[in-house]
Amino acid sequence: MTLEWEQVIIDSVDPVALGQWWAEALGWVVVDSSAEEFEIRPEPERLPGLLFGRVEENKTVKNRLHLDLRPDDQQAEVARLVALGARRVDIGQGDQSWVVLADPEGNEFCVLARRRQ
Repeated sequence: MTLEWEQVIIDSVDPVALGQWWAEALGWVVVDSSAEEFEIRPEPERLPGLLFGRVEENKTVKNRLHLDLRPDDQQAEVARLVALGARRVDIGQGDQSWVVLADPEGNEFCVLARRRQ
C-alpha cells in the first residue's frame, strides 16, 4: 500500500485572503482558487500543499496542529512576517528558541531558530 501526503487543510472564514497571505509568506504558488477553497503549493506539481476551506465560525481555541518554519535568519523572518500581518502570541511557551506567531485569522505557527551546524 502506498500513502502520499497531499495537503494540510486549514479552516478559514476567508480562504482567499488567508491563502494569499500564506502564499506570500511562503513564496508558494496558487494552484486553485474559488470562494470556498484556495490551494497553494511550493510549486504547481509539488506536494504537500495547503488548502484553505471556508467555515462560518472564527477560530476560538489554540490550534491542535501547527506549522514550524525554519528560516536562515529568524529575526529577519519574524520581522517580515509581522510586517505582512502576523502577530506575536503567547501560548504559554515561556522562554524558548522559537517564536510563536499567528496568521491574520489567528492560526498559530512557529518560526524556529537556525539549525545548528
